[in-house]
Amino acid sequence: MSLLFTDEEFRSACKELDEPQLDGGWELFTETMGVKIYRLYDKETGLYEYKVFGVLGGCIPDLCADVYMDLTYRKHWDGYVKELDEKDFGGERAIYWEVKYPFPLSNRDYVYVRERRDLDVDGRKIWVILARSSPQTSCAEKKGVLRVNDYKQSVAMESDGANGTRVFMHYFDNPGGMIPTWLVNWAAKSGVPGFIKDLQTACSNYKTYCEGK
Repeated sequence: MSLLFTDEEFRSACKELDEPQLDGGWELFTETMGVKIYRLYDKETGLYEYKVFGVLGGCIPDLCADVYMDLTYRKHWDGYVKELDEKDFGGERAIYWEVKYPFPLSNRDYVYVRERRDLDVDGRKIWVILARSSPQTSCAEKKGVLRVNDYKQSVAMESDGANGTRVFMHYFDNPGGMIPTWLVNWAAKSGVPGFIKDLQTACSNYKTYCEGK
């Protein structure tokens, strides 16, 4: 199988853990629960892309990476998931993800590819997961659900030196349609820290989940 992402893309995510790349208009958007969120205005779409820096206490990085990659488990702990599965689309493997949106907005769905690498960087163990939309994948659109064709995310994780995980996340998506500004702001200010808190809880419960399968 050809590599989905380049070595440079993985190195770039690793670098952000030590030297956040915030030149070019990035601004601190909010800070909560030990998580800093920066945003950058995208003139082409009129939307923002985000970078998140924080620490997951009580959760070691290899466990975080395993939980993050486990799609079946995510359906148990992420209340916004309507459908989430890795499928074969005409010989190409990709992930189909439908996200619940609050009424009266239509749900969104994504078809994307991802890759995880567990890296040794000058003696440091860093876990990196990259994902991006795959609009060329042959997946029929659902009636009443809006397809997101412009999505990217990178996550880098390493130990905080104790029993926690330092996390960097960079993401952007263009959900299409008429999304109220309040919802966009809520998703960034509350949804992201909320997701990180849910991820922490999911890590704590993962062993019990695996034993019960």
